Amino acid sequence: MSTESIAAPRSDSARSPKYSRSKGSGSSFEMVAWLFMRLSGVVLIVLIFGHLFVNLMVGEGIHAIDFGFVAGKWADPFWQVWDLAMLWLAMLHGTNGVRTIINDYAERNRTRMTLKTVLYIASTVIIVLGTLVVFTFDPCPPGAVIDLPSFCPVP
Repeated sequence: MSTESIAAPRSDSARSPKYSRSKGSGSSFEMVAWLFMRLSGVVLIVLIFGHLFVNLMVGEGIHAIDFGFVAGKWADPFWQVWDLAMLWLAMLHGTNGVRTIINDYAERNRTRMTLKTVLYIASTVIIVLGTLVVFTFDPCPPGAVIDLPSFCPVP
């Protein structure tokens, strides 16, 4: 019976790349981004479950959700801020996560820069448009006669 030894992984230094740790830039951006992910995740859980509870469990539940329900909710500044905070945190949280994935998997600097530029532009557009929708939403649009909330004047 012969015993063959198995070489340790990456023991052949001619074929395996050397790991060299860089000193870093001295910036704490990655640590702040890591901390933001943890804190925003906790806040998002509260915001999302509060949103789901109010929309699906309180009152008539899912059957009550229509234009009038949303209009009534967004007539209150509390719900505008709640939904806006949910939008902003979700977008920033997701953007930071995708940025990390791009940094991990994009090998060339040009590819990494292009992907992150597209990501940042898309995130900015969605945040701006979502903010505009929340603050410029008109619950009583002129000319509408059906599905208006009860607080709208009858034309």
